[in-house]
Amino acid sequence: YKSFAEPFIANGPSPAALEADRTLYAALWNAYTDEVEKVRKLPSGSLQQTIDTLPQSMAAAHGDAGKLALATHWADGLKTRDELRQLMIAKGIKDSEEKTFRQISFEDYLARQKPRSNGDAVAVIVAEGEIRDGKAPAGAVGGLSTAKLIRTAREDNQIKAVVLRVNSPGGSAYASELIRRELELTRAAGKPVIVSMSNLAASGGYWVSLSADEVIADPTTVTGSIGVFALFPTADRMMGKIGIHTNGVTTTWLADAQNPLRPLDPRFGALIQSSVNHIYDDFTTKTAAARKTTPQQIDAVAQGRVWTGQQALEHGLVDRVGSYDDALQAAATRAKLGTDFRVAYLDPKPTGLDRWTQWLGFSATHLTHQYLQSNLGPTGMLPDSARNIVDSLSWLSQLADGHSTFLALTHCLCQAP
Repeated sequence: YKSFAEPFIANGPSPAALEADRTLYAALWNAYTDEVEKVRKLPSGSLQQTIDTLPQSMAAAHGDAGKLALATHWADGLKTRDELRQLMIAKGIKDSEEKTFRQISFEDYLARQKPRSNGDAVAVIVAEGEIRDGKAPAGAVGGLSTAKLIRTAREDNQIKAVVLRVNSPGGSAYASELIRRELELTRAAGKPVIVSMSNLAASGGYWVSLSADEVIADPTTVTGSIGVFALFPTADRMMGKIGIHTNGVTTTWLADAQNPLRPLDPRFGALIQSSVNHIYDDFTTKTAAARKTTPQQIDAVAQGRVWTGQQALEHGLVDRVGSYDDALQAAATRAKLGTDFRVAYLDPKPTGLDRWTQWLGFSATHLTHQYLQSNLGPTGMLPDSARNIVDSLSWLSQLADGHSTFLALTHCLCQAP
C-alpha cells in the first residue's frame, strides 16, 4: 500500500493504492457528513441525498444556491453585509465612534496575551512538515534541530512534561529515529511524553510518535502508513536518446554503481532492497513494542496503509481520540501539575537574519514567500504548488549533493483533506 513511489514508476495508481484511498476517503467523508448533520440537526443521510439530487434541486430553485441552502437547512439566513453588521451590533456591543460593533482581530487578541514565563510547565514541541535530516528552522522538522528541542525540554528543570504536536507526512527514517530516541530518553528521565496528532501523522510522522506515554489522535487524523521505500533515479535511456553514453574502468563493481547515467546494477538494487527490508522490520518491531503487540500483528495493519484516527484506534495504533487540549491536560495530569499550569512552546532559535528582519517587522520566511510570489507568477505555477513539489522531491537535492547514493524514506505522499 506504500504508494509514494507510484507516480515515478507507473502511469496510474495500483489496485492496492485505490483500495487504501477508497477506504480512507469513505471514512473521512462519513465523519464529515455525520458532524454536519449533527450540528445542523439534519436527518442521517440527508447530506448525501441532497448531493445526489442536486441538479434537480437547483433547477427547482431556479439556480438560486442561496435559496437551496435555506431550503435544505444548510444555512440559517441570507443577509447583505450591512444587514450582517446590524445583526452583529444587535447581538454584540455597538461601537458608536466607528459606527459598527466592537471587535478585535485574532492577531491583536494574541498580541495582548501575556503567557507566564516562570513556573512548572508543559513543553509543547511542534513537528510540522516533512522530516528532513540535519537542522530545520521554525515551522519545519529537522532530525537534529527537533531532537535538540526535546533534549532542551528534558534538561529544563521547570519543564515537567512534553507534548509533541505532530502534523507531518514523514520523511527521513534516520531523522525520525533521532526524534523518537530523544522522546524515549525523556520518558526514561521521568518526564511524561504525550503525542498529539493533528491533521497528519503518517509514516515518519507515526515513527516519531512511538516513544510516548499516550498517543492522542483526532478522529479524522490521517495516520499509519507504516512502511518504507527507496528511490534511485536513473537516466541512462533518456541520455541514450540524445547520444550521451558513459563507460570506464573501476576497481570494484560498487565504485560506479550509483552512477545515474548507467542502468541500475541488479546487485546494487539488491543492496537497496535489503536496506529497505531492514528499516521496515525495525519500524514494525518498534511499533509492536510501543503498542504492546507483535510485529506480525502490526504488519497486518501496516504495509504502508493509511488510516483515520478513529480507524487507528480500532487497530490499536493510538490510545484514544481527542483534541490538542486533551493532550495538554493528559500531560499535566501525568506530571501532577493540577489545572493551573504553564504551557511553554519551544521553537528553534531564530537566525541572525531572522532577528534582524523581525526587528523590522518581517521574517525570513515572510520575505522568502513574497519573493516566490513575485517570481513564480509568470511561470504559470502557483507558489503553493511549487512549494509542494519542492517538498515532495527534496530527497533529490540530497542525492545531488552527494550525501547519499539512495535514501530510505518513511513518507506517505499524502495531505490531510
